[in-house]
Amino acid sequence: MTAVDERPITDTAKFFESLEVPERFKAELLRGDIVMMAGPDRVHNAIVESVQDQIPRKHWSRLQTQDIAIPGEESEPQPDLVVLERAARLGSGRLIPAPDVTLVLEVVSKTSGDRDYGVKRSIYAAGNVPAYLIIDPMEQRCVLLTEPAGSGERADYRTERTSKFGDPVPLAVLGVELDTSDFESLPPVRRYRRP
Repeated sequence: MTAVDERPITDTAKFFESLEVPERFKAELLRGDIVMMAGPDRVHNAIVESVQDQIPRKHWSRLQTQDIAIPGEESEPQPDLVVLERAARLGSGRLIPAPDVTLVLEVVSKTSGDRDYGVKRSIYAAGNVPAYLIIDPMEQRCVLLTEPAGSGERADYRTERTSKFGDPVPLAVLGVELDTSDFESLPPVRRYRRP
């Protein structure tokens, strides 16, 4: 049985599978909620490109906007970048099983902060993804989360390392030190958290 098979199949999951997403939008299934958002801006894409270019293709597959199947979760997140060993033997299909993923990257947008820092942190930890990198161009910082533990909504990462733009970020799981000196920033936004 694979991680794709271990997901709960609910009416929402079935609806999500058949959802026709309008052009220039993307949709994710996050703990039973369908979240739709507009496509990213240029600064976002430039950061993703910079990170991707620094991860050696010889050893790692670097996939943009690839959906992930989280075992035991009604979630199909679509990180900005998914990194897995090039030797991984995956079949065809839209979903990559979380156990095959080594690192996920989310670049925070003006509307995604709560999801990227909150629910996705818990979802990726529940999927036992070894490393989750959050790059926030509004705060001009990178947050590297490692050592996932727990399950469900209580899952979290035990280790958190924050670096400001310009400082290198060691990505030990990939054997890479990420150069952040060319990351562009965006104007700060006021964050609103749900109660």
